[in-house]
Amino acid sequence: MRDLGPKAEDGVGVWWKTLGRNKKTLGLDWKSDEGRDILRKLVEDADVLIENFRPGVLERAGVGPDVLHDWNPDLVVLRVSGYGQDGPMRDLPAFGRAAEAMSGLAHLTGFPDGPPMHPGFPAADSTTGLMGALGIMIALFAREKGIARGQVVDIAVFEALLRLMDYPVPALTGANLSPRRNGLRQPMDFAPGGMFRTSDGVWLSVSAGSAETAQRLLRAVGGDALADDPRFATLGEMSRHMTVVFDAINDFVTQHTAKEVEAVFARHDAVASRVLSVEEIMTNEQIRHRGDIVSVDGEQTQVIGPVPHLSATPGQLRWLGRPPSADSQSILRDLGFNDKRIAALCEAGLVRLEGGRAL
Repeated sequence: MRDLGPKAEDGVGVWWKTLGRNKKTLGLDWKSDEGRDILRKLVEDADVLIENFRPGVLERAGVGPDVLHDWNPDLVVLRVSGYGQDGPMRDLPAFGRAAEAMSGLAHLTGFPDGPPMHPGFPAADSTTGLMGALGIMIALFAREKGIARGQVVDIAVFEALLRLMDYPVPALTGANLSPRRNGLRQPMDFAPGGMFRTSDGVWLSVSAGSAETAQRLLRAVGGDALADDPRFATLGEMSRHMTVVFDAINDFVTQHTAKEVEAVFARHDAVASRVLSVEEIMTNEQIRHRGDIVSVDGEQTQVIGPVPHLSATPGQLRWLGRPPSADSQSILRDLGFNDKRIAALCEAGLVRLEGGRAL
């Protein structure tokens, strides 16, 4: 992960710049006897340990959850793997793309007559991180309340995306509807909307999520005649005639500029959002106002800031992702190792300093 993608001016990968922010890095041979002792010192004073090896790797190395909890009974252990710690697929290799396929996300992305598609960003990796953080917070809260001490949080990467499949599973099991790719339209045509291109070439995402907002949308693009059409009296009725609705929206949008559409929609309190490029994200007034693009002193690379925004303890970026082993020396010093001992560990190949340099 540290090596994926283009590099920033200091040689560090730009993806790692954001994923490794506020993290310190230690190069440690944790499978050696001395490395294991250092790992134990770190664990004894830790609240959380996160690992993403294949199931069984920690156990074979003699540092599985039982051992970790023997060192620190209050430790929360987050285990991230492709398919989970158990089950017939637990030992198989996996990456985020495999999870996007297995979760059903790729199956639902694209056009009806086209192939399944991956999303345009690493959805599985990012969502797994969020779900893992949520699991950690739940476990820490349970520990704080005395409900449990340390425990294992087990998340499969595919499960993080499967959890987002909120509507397809009940649609199939409760209504006998099999979700399919729907192109520019809303999933399963449950509400009017989709992607539409204006006369001046701007793509807009148009959407409605209730009968009331759908009526406002119809009135914006077709006046009373469209909004009062009995075929569109309810969302259920509307879904059976969604091609007519989609075409009406498309006809209106394609005949007007983006600013004209936005003005009409604003008057009717209907929803239309411009599809922003990354370059446009960087200059968007609302995004800038919220402070969502963040710079760190001494860094050319900008990243997305902490979300959500907390009123009393807002998140803060102290540094972006550093090179591997950048903090080995300071971490070991904090554990009580003097420079002579650190040099000996480096000489033995048990500890690595940044760039492989000697102490």
